[in-house]
Amino acid sequence: MRLTSPEQVLQTYKNAVEQKDLKAYIGLYHNQISIFDMWGPQWTVEDSLVWQHSTEEWFGSLGEEKVRVESEEVQVRVTAQMSFLTAILKYSAVSPDQKILRYLYNRLTWVLEPIDGSLRITHQHTSAPIDHASLLASLKR
Repeated sequence: MRLTSPEQVLQTYKNAVEQKDLKAYIGLYHNQISIFDMWGPQWTVEDSLVWQHSTEEWFGSLGEEKVRVESEEVQVRVTAQMSFLTAILKYSAVSPDQKILRYLYNRLTWVLEPIDGSLRITHQHTSAPIDHASLLASLKR
């Protein structure tokens, strides 16, 4: 699928996560990636196979639950060479009977580059504010 706008990439991301569609999800990313993911022990991921394995583990850990992704405060900037997208994403765990079980928020930044006629994520950064006193991430707004 040709994705020509950051908004299309974001919608495809949301759909891929909810459907646990590994192929569609990984297809959003360029083979040469740089990811600063707040989840997990690594400071950075620069190997698309490592990212794929991490995603397989995430999707596999969900069992019958699905994850619904909602976006807020989406900002996009497009230049001739690349696009940038920032957003606040809400990830909600949804039971098979469509009940929200829990949720959390992440801040997201993407750098997207046109590769073979379609935008691909070449850099991703996720984060959450850290409370100074407790040093705990704030995952609720």
